[in-house]
Amino acid sequence: MAGGSYSSSSNTVVNDVPGQQTNYTRALIVLTLLFFLWGFLTCMNDILIPYLKNVFQLNFFQAMLVQFAFFLAYFIGSLIYFIISASSGDPISKIGYKNGIIAGLIISGISCALFYPAAEFKVYGFFLGALFFLGIGFTILQIAANPYVSILGSEDTASSRLNLSQGFNSFGTTIAPLIGGYLVFQYFAVDGEVTEDSVKIPYLIFSSVFFFAAVLIKMTNLPTFSSEENIESGAGALKYPHLLLGMFAIFFYVGGEVAIGSSLINFFELENILGLEPTKADVFLSFYWGGSMIGRFLGSISLSKSAMGPKKFGLMVLVAIAAFLVIYGGAYIKYSQSGETLSFMEVAPFLLIMAVNLVAFLAGKSIASRTLAIFAFINIILLAITLLSGGALAFWAVIGIGLFNSIMWSNIFTLAIEGLGKYKSQGSSLLVMAILGGALIPPIQGAIADSVGLQLSFFVPVICYIYLAYYGLAGYKAGKSN
Repeated sequence: MAGGSYSSSSNTVVNDVPGQQTNYTRALIVLTLLFFLWGFLTCMNDILIPYLKNVFQLNFFQAMLVQFAFFLAYFIGSLIYFIISASSGDPISKIGYKNGIIAGLIISGISCALFYPAAEFKVYGFFLGALFFLGIGFTILQIAANPYVSILGSEDTASSRLNLSQGFNSFGTTIAPLIGGYLVFQYFAVDGEVTEDSVKIPYLIFSSVFFFAAVLIKMTNLPTFSSEENIESGAGALKYPHLLLGMFAIFFYVGGEVAIGSSLINFFELENILGLEPTKADVFLSFYWGGSMIGRFLGSISLSKSAMGPKKFGLMVLVAIAAFLVIYGGAYIKYSQSGETLSFMEVAPFLLIMAVNLVAFLAGKSIASRTLAIFAFINIILLAITLLSGGALAFWAVIGIGLFNSIMWSNIFTLAIEGLGKYKSQGSSLLVMAILGGALIPPIQGAIADSVGLQLSFFVPVICYIYLAYYGLAGYKAGKSN
């Protein structure tokens, strides 16, 4: 990066530490650790739902308020941020990305600490309140960290950096059920019984990690960025059509991904699929979410400029195999707890889908929009197979969607905020607000499943991916001069 300048279109400049060489690698490593943290804690909600359902004797609707409270916070937090930004100027442009991240970490740390009194007083509403404020903390982290990663270098490689960070976010979601489940249901259980005390120490540990991360960020010399233009009030980000269309893209992406993931265990239990028991079905859920991890790491390599040609493809193959072995190892250990063995041949179809994923990356030619469109079209095909077939074919088709969901958040995000300049943080808040899709689309699919059956309800995410294909083909260019 010559002269410390980011790009002429972004009107963003780097205020490097005097006397020191800019170290974007160190900054990216620190930020990537944050992505891992909030991925881990987000997936811990899947552990909390059965835990709280058991402790407070809740029905399914009451237990699912865990996700409602958490995802609602994203919408409300982003809405408040946008209102403040529109009325008095973008807050993060004023305080800086670094301070914004620190604020998000402190709120997250306090929220995790609130789980202790919630368990002490045995009040379910207290837990929901703590989850809501945790979601607020994560909202601030999302608004600050996503664009920060995107501007740590050239816009041409922004999707690559964000895919790398999101890959570690997915790594957090992949290992959280194993580690979190062990802590809550085994290590901190009282005489083998899960009680309200089982979350006290784990969440105090998580709280300490967030506070430590805030101190680490504060003490680390990270490059700071500021706009060359004056910070103005007003909803300036809304004048960019490609951002508005990007909001719908995030809405449909998150909604489709969460709706599919939330339906998989019940789908695997269907007799015309594989008729798996719940204790075995959840093992294969790790392949769906783990697929996102694999795809994001591959996306980081594919969209980078550091390696080209056969060298890049070879590196992608090695990373894919290594990530697969991590997922398979975790699934093997968990599956063995049922007294059976998960053979390599049983998961071999996943390797075939991984090969298709690699070919799709090559067809994307390291172009964020092109790759997004190709992956969306492939997911439409996989969903069609899921809808129209049965048995192992439908089983692995729906699991394979995770691989092609992988790069969507990162690619949509970077395409949507490209060229926003001083409105990058405001645009980021609008995109994070669109995570509301994760709270609205799954219940829609659930209601349709009650009416026409679970398998046919998968036409709902088909609509989501049709829109994502449109955004990758044309929507991202809306309003831009050629």
